[in-house]
Amino acid sequence: MMDHLRIESQSGIVRLTLNRPERRNALSLDLLRDLEGAIESIGSDPSVRVVVLASSGPVFCSGHDLSEMLGRGEDEYRELFATCSRVMLGLRRLPQPTIARVQGVATAAGCQLVAACDLAVAAEGTTFATPGVKIGLFCTTPMVPLVRAIPAKAAMEMLITGTPITAKRALELGLVNRVVPADQLDASVDQLAQTIVAMSPAVLREGKRAFYQIEGLDESAAYDCAVPIMTAGALHPDAQEGISAFLQKRPPRWSGVG
Repeated sequence: MMDHLRIESQSGIVRLTLNRPERRNALSLDLLRDLEGAIESIGSDPSVRVVVLASSGPVFCSGHDLSEMLGRGEDEYRELFATCSRVMLGLRRLPQPTIARVQGVATAAGCQLVAACDLAVAAEGTTFATPGVKIGLFCTTPMVPLVRAIPAKAAMEMLITGTPITAKRALELGLVNRVVPADQLDASVDQLAQTIVAMSPAVLREGKRAFYQIEGLDESAAYDCAVPIMTAGALHPDAQEGISAFLQKRPPRWSGVG
């Protein structure tokens, strides 16, 4: 167990917990490197079905650790932001679905983490912000997944004003999937994770890959991409099993074949 990143696994669900509550779970370079390593390990583990990204303490993540960002050289800044970007892309490229469990505050790179996850559940009272502009550093890397998660004008307002948005507004914009009372946060995340675990892992893996492959395409190109993917999907043993199970009114028995 790492001091600032807890990794727990149970019944196909891996929980990655940022564990720097005294620093508002700020993303130090060491924490980012540990996250990157954990994500790489999870991606090659077929027993993992869902990944939950959580944090200890009252704050989800306050972004980069600003104490590491004064008086550094170009190479050091580049390494920090490149490592962070690899973490965000790693979450996106994981074959398993990812769920952000969000409470308190998610700012800057913390908001980026939420946007980079496939799904997100937030506690009531949570706020989200990209306030880098207020300290003279535009949130350019957090902008990458943010503008893919919410409408452009809403993202631009967050980026150029730094003004936080409420959990309710984040839900309206599509940054999070659910907003629940704080005392129901864990139960809601677990329910969502258990729903995903019940699905075919092979189908979810290919579905997630296809989602992000098709996401940025125009409609015609998207169909050109989707038809061969769905054709291959229909030939997969789990599709044949799932259709048979539906017609026979019984639970499916997934093969686990990739």
